Order: sequence, then C-alpha cells, then structure tokens
Amino acid sequence: MKNIAITKEVQSAFTPSNVLEDLMEGNNRFVNNNSQTVDNASLINQTTAGQFPKAVVLSCIDSRVPVETVFDQAIGDIFVARVAGNFENIDILGSLEYSCGVAGSKLVLVLGHESCGAVKAACDGVELGNITAMLSNILPAVKKSAEEVDGELNSSNKEFVAKTVENNVKLTIDRIKEKSQILREMEDNGEVKIVGGVYNLHTGKVELL
Repeated sequence: MKNIAITKEVQSAFTPSNVLEDLMEGNNRFVNNNSQTVDNASLINQTTAGQFPKAVVLSCIDSRVPVETVFDQAIGDIFVARVAGNFENIDILGSLEYSCGVAGSKLVLVLGHESCGAVKAACDGVELGNITAMLSNILPAVKKSAEEVDGELNSSNKEFVAKTVENNVKLTIDRIKEKSQILREMEDNGEVKIVGGVYNLHTGKVELL
C-alpha cells in the first residue's frame, strides 16, 4: 500500500534516471491492472505542510489520459501541467522551472498521446476562436510531419497524425531547452532529465521517444 509521502530526503536521493524508471514501472503496473492501493487520508495528512514531487509531467488535457493514474502515482508524487496539445508557453515554462528549480523535481516528461484531438485539429488547419492561436503552437510539428509522411496531409491520415504527435513532443522538448536557461543548465549539470513519450489509448502503455 502507498501510505508514505515523498519527503525532502527521499526526493534528494532520487536521480533523474531513478525517477524515470519509477514512472515506467508505475505505467507497467497500470497496464497490467496491478496498480498499488493508496491510503489517501494518510498522504493528505503528510503533505499538508509541504510537497516534494519527484517529477513534472506536461500532458494534454485529454480525459482518457489521467496522468497520475497511468503512471500509478499518488498525492505528493508528481506535478502535472496540462494544456491541449501538450506544448510549452511562458506559463508552462514557468511551471516547469518552479517544479525543478524551486521544488526539486528531477524529471520533466512531455507526454503526447495517440489520436490527440488538438493535433488532429492542427493537421486540419482548424480556425475557431482562441483555439486558432492555441493550435499555432502545434503547426511546427505538422509542417515537419508533412515532409516525412506520404498520403493526405490531414487527420484522415493516421500515419500523419501519429507522426505529428511524436514530432510535437520532440519539438516541445527542443523549445523547452531553448527557452529555459534554468532547465537547460540543470540538465547539463545532470540535475534533471527532459524526456518525451507517447501514451497508447488502446493499451495504456507509454512509449518513450
């Protein structure tokens, strides 16, 4: 049973590789329907005065990808930043910097997912209210995929969508490193890792890129 929250000492002892391994083991438990039981009341009590999460996950808002659940994590374990299309902007960058630079997290994981609605909309050039500006963040991935995939360049092409999901994760990581001196230097110093993955809606499995 998960009934002991992460302390500062435990967080400090983690390495970025340890944390990544821990999340992937949690995902394996989830896939195998063997998730740990959790004493939420105990964790709430222990984390009221402070938190020491080991990682921050940047994910899509998609309701089919409940981040803590798919990595079998509990209260106090991870930060989660969510925006449709799992891209970075100044607010997301600030949140990631806070997670690692201030709160001590050891891993940044950018998590895309299969059949992402935001990616499909970007592939189709959807224009609607504030969604238009939001989707512009995904267009670099759309353009890159258009050079790598054959067939129709819209959401009817599953290969095009899948490639764009992957490219969006990879380009988001590139921009995080480019735009955040804090995170770039922390990674260069071995204090954090910045990695990406894609969640499979059919299997529940996260595949690292």
